[in-house]
Amino acid sequence: MKLLHYTRDDYYDNAMRDYPVALRVFYYVVIAILYVFSKIMWRWTVDNADELLPRGERGSVIICNHTSMAEVISIVPHIVRTGRRVRPIMKSEFNNNPIVRWFFARVGGIPVDRGTADMKALRRAQHALQRGEDVLIFPEGTRIRSDDQPVVVHGGFALMAQMGKADIAPMAVCGFRDITPAGKHIMRPVKTWMRCAERLSLADAPEGLKRSERLQWFEDEAVRRMYEVRDELRQEHPGRR
Repeated sequence: MKLLHYTRDDYYDNAMRDYPVALRVFYYVVIAILYVFSKIMWRWTVDNADELLPRGERGSVIICNHTSMAEVISIVPHIVRTGRRVRPIMKSEFNNNPIVRWFFARVGGIPVDRGTADMKALRRAQHALQRGEDVLIFPEGTRIRSDDQPVVVHGGFALMAQMGKADIAPMAVCGFRDITPAGKHIMRPVKTWMRCAERLSLADAPEGLKRSERLQWFEDEAVRRMYEVRDELRQEHPGRR
């Protein structure tokens, strides 16, 4: 399609490699800037990074705990630098802002209506995985700004992986909450950490489980591994969240 004829739905529904050339160049320039900026500001590292790399031609569903928007602009450049294309799942409320809506559509974002069975978003994620693109999702649904904040884990990521016949690659972050402490709006330079857990597939589920039970195991085990590495990071870096 020609650049001027590419609609927002075209970005959601088509492969990132098929985006107009000018926008692909724009994307990689933005990624390079974010990589340098986030590395300097937050000095992040990624432990066990090989676990993010898929075993086959399909993409992976990457899940992570969520404490700050800075995580997105650190995780995505890291993945892109490995030669992957990654599509963050974003809440559809972001589309209420025309600038954010324009930007997220062009960097591969897929909007989802939270609290609903958003089959359009699930199908878009499925097709992205089948094309070999990764899907990044924060199953907590919102930023968890304190340990007292109620957490509701949304399990749609497991269904996405099942539909796309893809692995789930759990990971976790630590220290990002300190970038913008409660009551503050300006990001500050801090040291942060990321760690990947062992990836898993639906075939790893114990034998003898019914279909629905296997999907539930898939979800529960992925979340368990995500929080396990998060807790490891917190224990290694006391006082950091």
